[in-house]
Amino acid sequence: MTITVRQLIACWGAPLGPTPDPDMALGRICTDSRSLQTGDFFVPLVGENFDGHSFLGQLSALGAQAAVVEQSWSDPLPSDLLHWRVDDTLKAYQQLALLHRRSLDQPLVAVTGSAGKTTTRELIRAALAPLGDVHCSEGNNNNDIGVPLTVLSADSHHCALVIEMGMRGPGEIERLSRCTEPDVAVITNIGTAHIGRLGSREAIAAAKCEITAALKSDGVVVIPAGDALLETALSKVWSGRVVRVRLADDTPVAADCIGAIDAGQLEVGAHRLPLPLEGRHNARNVLLALAVADQLGVDSASLNAMEVSVPGGRNRRLVQGGLTLLDETYNASPEAVMAALTLLSSQPGRRFAVLGTMLELGAQSLQLHADVATQAAALKLDGLVVVDGGAEGRAMANAAAGLPRLAVVSSPEDAAKPLKEWLRPGDVVLLKASRGVALERLLPLLPSF
Repeated sequence: MTITVRQLIACWGAPLGPTPDPDMALGRICTDSRSLQTGDFFVPLVGENFDGHSFLGQLSALGAQAAVVEQSWSDPLPSDLLHWRVDDTLKAYQQLALLHRRSLDQPLVAVTGSAGKTTTRELIRAALAPLGDVHCSEGNNNNDIGVPLTVLSADSHHCALVIEMGMRGPGEIERLSRCTEPDVAVITNIGTAHIGRLGSREAIAAAKCEITAALKSDGVVVIPAGDALLETALSKVWSGRVVRVRLADDTPVAADCIGAIDAGQLEVGAHRLPLPLEGRHNARNVLLALAVADQLGVDSASLNAMEVSVPGGRNRRLVQGGLTLLDETYNASPEAVMAALTLLSSQPGRRFAVLGTMLELGAQSLQLHADVATQAAALKLDGLVVVDGGAEGRAMANAAAGLPRLAVVSSPEDAAKPLKEWLRPGDVVLLKASRGVALERLLPLLPSF
């Protein structure tokens, strides 16, 4: 760790306890008392069901180097514990991440958007691979705790950092931007995910554009071309460079990077490379990644192929028991479901979908659920199973009433019954729902032939 006591004194004031050497470097920064090691700097975070401060009394015995403690914590501390008092330990954790980030020379790419964040993150990682070892967010570490954790685990041997930024309300992405100071910011799209919390797509666009709050003044924002809502929101907070991408057969608007899909390959200028993931939506995400790579000096000729590994339940094609399964069980927003249905409609053979509810859509929930079912009907699927026994499920069923096979069930396990009656070898089945539905429980119950 390159952070020193002197820097913490400048940030938080004089410490309490033993008098430290101002040039002493911090040990490993730890927020989990279960993994604390000798010499660690402990940051006790506070959650709904836990408070790391309750562990402070044991730090000296375990050989902790020092800690940061909230002003409100009144229990006695070991007399030999070097510590700083702060108003908010989470904010202090993010300040530590910023100090470490400023010690790194590598470029940092921040990625947000209503859908496709994780996939685009992994595509950017693959596109930057020619530069060397890319340090990237893992799993769900895209929030107030996960982003600083990712930054603090980077070191000088990494060639670049790719940080995913999620949000559940206004102000969160601004905080994440300020503790990472990105060189490149990517906004995948503006949709309706979390509209129940933010109220409108305009508010969602404003929240996503918070990613520019601490973007370097000579940095760049990479976005899809042709999104008027995003352009309007972005123009209010960013006057620097913007790079826009689009597919050749999208609406013909100005763009800096245009790609054409041809026989499973993406043609960008004179360069062609195999598409690493299926679907037009993923082709657009590839263009975002290629634009980032270009900004960071990657020679397009070095990208003959992109090796991409996405987490489970996303963009996963399985062949199981004579069926082809499009496993999108990890999460869902209206835009992501629409894109997945479009991909399903391009598959050969009979096509079925299992769709669960999409969460946090607020007052627009019924209409948005009806919209995705309307698309399923318009694409003339061979069957649809709706996994929801409530109002959203009824809205979907009503909108898809014209399909030849339609069932509404209350749980993933119950979806197996109609599918066993409908499916035959060679069929293609899409599974898509929000994380809370746990639609992956259906996978082992599907019929085998």
